[in-house]
This record gives sequence, C-alpha cells and structure tokens, in this order.
Amino acid sequence: MKKKDPVYITGHRHPDTDSIASSIAYAFFKRSMGVHAVPCRLGALNSETRYLLSRFGFPEPVLLQDARMKLSEIDMDAPVSITPDTTIYETLKIMQEDNHAYCGVVDEEQRLVGMVTKSDLAVVGLEDTAMAIDILAHTPAENIRKTINGVMIYDDDQFYINGKVSIIAMTELDRLENFDVKDRIVIVGANTEAQKKLIAQGAGILIIVWAGEVDEQVIEAAREHHCPIIRSGYGSMNTSRYLYFAPSVERIMKTKLISFHSNELAEDVGNKMLRSRYRVYPVTDPEDRLVGYISRYHIMDSKKRKLILVDHNEFSQSVNAVEKGKVLEVIDHHRINDFSTAQPVTFRNEIVGSTATIIATIFRENRMLIPANLAGLLLGAILSDTMNFHSPTTTDRDKSNANILAALADLDIDEFAEELFTVTANQEKTSFYEMINQDRKIYDIHSCKISISQVIIPSARETRGDAQEIAGALERFCKKKQIDLAVLVFTSILENGSVVYAGGDRASWALEAFPDQEGEEHTFQENLLSRKQQILPALTSVITDYMGG
Repeated sequence: MKKKDPVYITGHRHPDTDSIASSIAYAFFKRSMGVHAVPCRLGALNSETRYLLSRFGFPEPVLLQDARMKLSEIDMDAPVSITPDTTIYETLKIMQEDNHAYCGVVDEEQRLVGMVTKSDLAVVGLEDTAMAIDILAHTPAENIRKTINGVMIYDDDQFYINGKVSIIAMTELDRLENFDVKDRIVIVGANTEAQKKLIAQGAGILIIVWAGEVDEQVIEAAREHHCPIIRSGYGSMNTSRYLYFAPSVERIMKTKLISFHSNELAEDVGNKMLRSRYRVYPVTDPEDRLVGYISRYHIMDSKKRKLILVDHNEFSQSVNAVEKGKVLEVIDHHRINDFSTAQPVTFRNEIVGSTATIIATIFRENRMLIPANLAGLLLGAILSDTMNFHSPTTTDRDKSNANILAALADLDIDEFAEELFTVTANQEKTSFYEMINQDRKIYDIHSCKISISQVIIPSARETRGDAQEIAGALERFCKKKQIDLAVLVFTSILENGSVVYAGGDRASWALEAFPDQEGEEHTFQENLLSRKQQILPALTSVITDYMGG
C-alpha cells in the first residue's frame, strides 16, 4: 500500500501555547479521519508551552523550517552501490540487473567515495589498450579468477604482472621461444610441456583453457617461479574478452563528483542541476553516506508540501516560503491580511479569544470525544490566550468550551489557571533579550516594521527598576533584526494591566500610543491585556497618523 503524503499542521512563528496546542489537537483530529497529519512548530517553545506538553504527556512537535520539500522527502532511486574492490565485470552485472547506467562506490561505512557509469565501463573495452594494460597490471589474481569463472589451481603472493596479455594458440615447443611472455597474462591450452615452458619463460599468470586436470609438474614449476595458475571456465576468446573487466572499479571510478545532501531543498537542487549535464546525481546524508540517486525527473515530479495553518493566516507569520507549499486549510481567530492562494482552501476564521476554542468546537461538531490529556492541553491554551478570561478578546464561547474541557480533563479551572500562570511568570533565568524573542509577532504597517513581544509576569510594575537594561535589549534587537519599532509588554494578570517598553527609531510613537502619567516613566496601563485588540490597534493608529498619507 502506498504511503500517504504527510500534511503538516503548523502555527505561527515564535509559537505560543495556543498555536502549539491547536496544531497537536487538529493533527489528532485529522489522523482520526485517516489523514497522515504531523503537528509542527516554527521555533522554540516558551516555558509555559513546554510545561503543558510535559504535564499532559505530549512530545514537542517537529520543527518545520521551510515549506519547500527537501531531497529526503521526495522519491529518489534506490542507493544501489558497490565497493572499490568490486570488479568491472561484477559492476556491469549489477547495472544490468537493476537497469541502471550508474553505480555509486562506497567505503565500508557506506560513505560515497566515487561513481562509475556504463560510459566509464565502455571506455575499458573501446579505448586504446594502453589504458587496459595499466589497470590490468594492478589486478589481483582472485579478481581474474572470478571474472573468467575459473578455478584457482595455484596462487602465489609474490606474483607480478605488467598488464599485457598473450594468447598462445600454437604449442610447438620450439616456437614458444619466439614469444615474449615475461610478466604477462598468458592464455594457453592443455599442453603440459607448453605450460611448463611458458612458466619457465617468466609468465606472470598462466590461464589454461579447454583443460581438465593440471599436471603436478606444472604446479611445481609455477611454485618455483611464483606464477599463479587459473583454469578458465570459458574458451580462449571469451577468456581474453572478460580479462579486461577483471580490474577493480577503483581504477576507473570518478572521484570528483557533483553530489547533493539529503537536507538540501529540492528547488535549490533543481537550479544547480541546470549548471551541469549529468543524467543522475548521488545524494548523501549528513554523514556522507549514500542514500539514493536524483535526476531532473525526480525534481520535476516532486509534490508540494501540504500545509494546514492554525492560529494565523498571514504569510509573513508563517513558515518560510509558505507560498511554495500547498495550503489546504486555515483555522484562525486573527485578522485576515495578506492571505492568498492559487487554489480554493477551507478557511475558518471566527471571533473568539483562542484558536483552541475553534478546535474544540470542531471535535464536538464531528461528535468525536477529546481524550483527557488533549482536553487539558486545549484548556491550557484557552486560558493562556484569553489570560484567564481577562482579555477583551474573550467570548462566551471561550468560557463554555473551557468548562467542557475542564470536565473532560477533570480539572478545576481556577486552580489550573493559578498553576499555569505561576509557571509562566517564572522568568528569573531569562534575559530581557530572550524575553523579546519568546512570544513576538512582526507586523508591517504602512512600511513601518514593528515587533510586539508580550511576557506574562506576577508584577508588571516591578519591571520599572530594570528600565535601562530593558531599553538596551530593545535597541540591540532593533539593530540586529532591522526593526523600526520594537515593543516589549510586561503583563500581569493578577494586577490586570501592563507596562510598555519600546526601542528603535520610532520608539516615541509607542509613548504616544501608551502615554505616561505626568511625572513618571513607564506608567502601569490598567486593563491593557490583549496584543490583538488593544496593543496592536493603538500602535497602528499612531503609525497611520504619521505614515498613512
């Protein structure tokens, strides 16, 4: 049965709990429908999400770095291979059996060291004999025996051959002296006296054709002159033909190769192929082990990665090169901004405080029971995204779904919320620069690039003692990421408000959006909790005044 193509379900960059929980839950739902769904993340998880995954027994979703397919994810030809000591004859047989015109050469650890093609093999038989002489001179006697389907009558470690071949058809003893057989591979018939004389004249290897037993005197002469004797399984003509295919492929393989790594993007590999004219290319893994062969056909025939986006719809917040993938669905509760596709998609966007609320609703609509641990994870996502129902984005649907999920997970909402936000508020070992990167979203408003990061802590007011250090971290972040305005919002659910810090060339605009009270800096902003409905709209209004035209 053909394996189903995976569908990758992913939240937004800099994932929060709602994004991750929704990916995991919707992947569970899709798998129940027979879809090979894989939950993904686009970045590192924050402490809250890691805690919830651990508490309810879920592994971290796989990291998805690009919507484009890697070579390891597309169909390739099988990694048929040989070793450097494989004979040319054996290599040709392997190519014929597998219907390949090529074969990779690997070492004992399967690392790619060379490549041979049928064209390389043809050169052995068609080129000038000088090449064949050179490679035959370095051919082990055992290779010759295998290639001519022979029997080793006598072997000798001290033998030497120069690569030249002589076929002695006439066996008149007085005429043998006319032949120069010194260090040559000599093919001779069943004449015992001729065999002994050729050995005495210095034959490097004696190959006997059309013979049964070999006389003991011949073997003794061979031992004396260090001349191996092989009885061929073929006649003189085929023996002479096959001899030239006895050398190891190490003597003819190409070692300067154009190869690709399995983690390279198929699109990039296709572009690189345009700069060369080979029919096929070897593919290796990160340890340089051969994993397959790729051709232009495989690149052209490769499928797009299938994606389902949850908790976002803006391509600027999605996986890299999302436009190169195939988006099948979107489930979200944010604004619709730059979303477009080449084909229709299922798009579900609802006015609720958490995507997890929509996912839980989908389970009920399909009369599918949510397992207790998954219900607990979804409940944590709703509490996180609605800030325990304090956020102005909270709806009655969020609350009713939270109650249902709490019952399924056998949890008390108030106790669970206190537990959850205690974990979230523990930022003692996190630097301010790390906090900026933990849960941030990037927006482009009238060509002004802004970043909004939000951190949940026990007391937002206490951060004002670190104002100078926070400002320095924001400035470094703006320079590194080329951000016009970076905002870091410390939110306390217990205090029901936030303190806002800003950096970058447009930092003063944040002060206009969230003005300080007279005589103080970084005033505590009561009831400021929602990035989506409060922080972003206030900043957008100020930016529009300056840059809206």
